[in-house]
Amino acid sequence: MSADGKYLLAIDQGTSSSRAVLYDHETRVVASAQQEFPQHYPQPGWVEHDPEDIWRSVEAVVRETIAEVDAAEITGIGITNQRETTVIWERGSGRPIHNAIVWQDRRTADRCEELRGRGAESDVTSKTGLKLDPYFSATKIAWLLDNVDGARQRAENGELAFGTIDTFLLWRLTDGVVHATDATNASRTLLFDIHDQRWDADLCELFRVPEAVLPEVFDCAADFGTTSRELFGAELPVCGVAGDQQAALIGQSGFANGTTKSTYGTGCFVIANTGNQALTSHNQLLTTVANRLDGQVTYGLEGSVFVAGSAVQWLRDELGLIASASETEAIARETGVVEDVVVVPAFAGLGAPYWDPHARGAVLGLTRGSGRNEVVTATLQAIALQTFDLVDAMADDGIRPSVIRVDGGMVGNDWFLQFLADILDIAVERPENVESTVLGAAYLAALARGVIASIEATAGLWQCERRFEPQMQAGLRDRLLAGWAAAINRARSRA
Repeated sequence: MSADGKYLLAIDQGTSSSRAVLYDHETRVVASAQQEFPQHYPQPGWVEHDPEDIWRSVEAVVRETIAEVDAAEITGIGITNQRETTVIWERGSGRPIHNAIVWQDRRTADRCEELRGRGAESDVTSKTGLKLDPYFSATKIAWLLDNVDGARQRAENGELAFGTIDTFLLWRLTDGVVHATDATNASRTLLFDIHDQRWDADLCELFRVPEAVLPEVFDCAADFGTTSRELFGAELPVCGVAGDQQAALIGQSGFANGTTKSTYGTGCFVIANTGNQALTSHNQLLTTVANRLDGQVTYGLEGSVFVAGSAVQWLRDELGLIASASETEAIARETGVVEDVVVVPAFAGLGAPYWDPHARGAVLGLTRGSGRNEVVTATLQAIALQTFDLVDAMADDGIRPSVIRVDGGMVGNDWFLQFLADILDIAVERPENVESTVLGAAYLAALARGVIASIEATAGLWQCERRFEPQMQAGLRDRLLAGWAAAINRARSRA
């Protein structure tokens, strides 16, 4: 493939919004657009999206972003996406058979516990690097096939297609020509052997997922087909795909073994590059595919927190304590570190290192003097304290970074990043471009189209905007960590 054209287009389909960014070949932003779409909560612990809302939002932001340029001058498209979220659609019509089940959804927790009780988890983990948890796609697929009339038989007949959001978008972008995913998204399904790099028949049988619904698995930089001319006025090559957290690691130039990034979006996700070694965690962290390029796999060790930025949304939308997320920094500066009030935002259970899908959120330590400021500040602290749990588990597994690179919507909050550095006792670096996820997708498209010679060439483009050094007194840090541990024990379903 050639590098003809002037621009790279990156699509970032996230949990609460879709975004498109147009870059020039030096990855300078030319134009961008973003659009939120509705979230659906049909029952406690259930989270759904209407796939048509997702598609409409993606189509709209792409059209807005490229409105002032000639679409034929777009060299290639990269896609990054919310991972694990599960869609099944009709191959004939392209219509989804049900709402998408979002990665945060907990409806299959009992099924996961049943499989764990049968002793299935060790084999699942050895092949996939994942835990038996409703977070991942496999039990979501089975739920849809079992709960939509006629779906299982239609799937076995080859009439239905499964995909994570990247796959659904590829199908729509190519007008149903391409049913594919990349290795990073495949590695989050519980159906993909990350060592052999293939769908595993035994796992498909265990989770009752017909192999006929599964997409083809490509490298992250590859020929994923072309968009239909009717969509954007030109047939545009789609040539880069990666799940959002892996794309963020790429966007942070995380190519050296041990490089660690933490992304603060709807959730919080820490990934450390472990090179060609698929580390086995002793602390319930996940082994995942960080990228696959030219057939070569780079692995990562990952910790997942289900609620980060969505806890700030909770303060705004459910509690009405703030009008916008930007208010939280001034509130925290005025309040200072809060010791007595602890928020555990386990609204969708607890991820690593606890993996407790039945845990629920809690606010502890309230007194008559506790008010809005304390709850808001304690919520910011909770997001950093959840990150501590992940980084502490990584250290016990042998990954001890001297610095963590951060990105995502929350990292514009200087107070939060200083508290994060303090509680981790590790330097925190914020890059000039904090939109690492969508940038990573652009890098993959650039690599596939020959705009850059190698993915490592992007390392020279990374620039640190500010570094936060730990400065908290050890006694205060120890008290905060002890209070957090006690609060987690109160919130856990087994406590």
